[in-house]
Amino acid sequence: MMRGDSYAGYRQRLVEIVRAKGVSDLAVLHAVSEVPRHRFVPPALLRQAYDDGALPIGSGQTISQPSLQALSVEKLALTGKEKVLEVGTGSGYQTALLALCAGRVFSVERVPALAEQARRTLAELGIGNISILVGDGTLGWRAYEPYDAIIVAAASPEVPGPLVEQLAPGGRLLLPLGPRDVQVLTLVTKQQDGKLVQQRLLDAIFVPLLGKHGFHD
Repeated sequence: MMRGDSYAGYRQRLVEIVRAKGVSDLAVLHAVSEVPRHRFVPPALLRQAYDDGALPIGSGQTISQPSLQALSVEKLALTGKEKVLEVGTGSGYQTALLALCAGRVFSVERVPALAEQARRTLAELGIGNISILVGDGTLGWRAYEPYDAIIVAAASPEVPGPLVEQLAPGGRLLLPLGPRDVQVLTLVTKQQDGKLVQQRLLDAIFVPLLGKHGFHD
């Protein structure tokens, strides 16, 4: 991670914003303070990198509101040892937050250019406990299942079946559920007997999850 850079003060301000929005997990707050969000936004938007808002990153995708990303990571209740699947790498910022809070992160991105840029940025920052696959995220990544936690960074009309199958008993799956115009961020817990328990968290608006078990473009 970069230290002593000119954006450190902006990151600390972002930590305070995230804390004020209700995030209290110390590991998540530390990750927000460490990950240079300005490295994950287009150069033209550097001045907005530490605002608490979503920004376009190209290919019709966005980097989500940082307080929402921090809350999402917190809801996974990570202890630092988990194997996590992320659906929708995007810029790689949330991937970096997850990497600092979990043991290993496997991320799937359908847009090759975004996946390559995220790989490059994460490598330059020295974050090594991440693997990125170009593919249909609604299918998950079966080679490394089961996952202790799964996070989906795009809106889905329903919980994709393959992701449920790849979630370990006791695991948590977080995703925005609903139609294209508005969704509810939902935490799905897979009980030891395989039963799913859903908890509705808050209203949100995400880009649509495209793929076999998501929306069809």
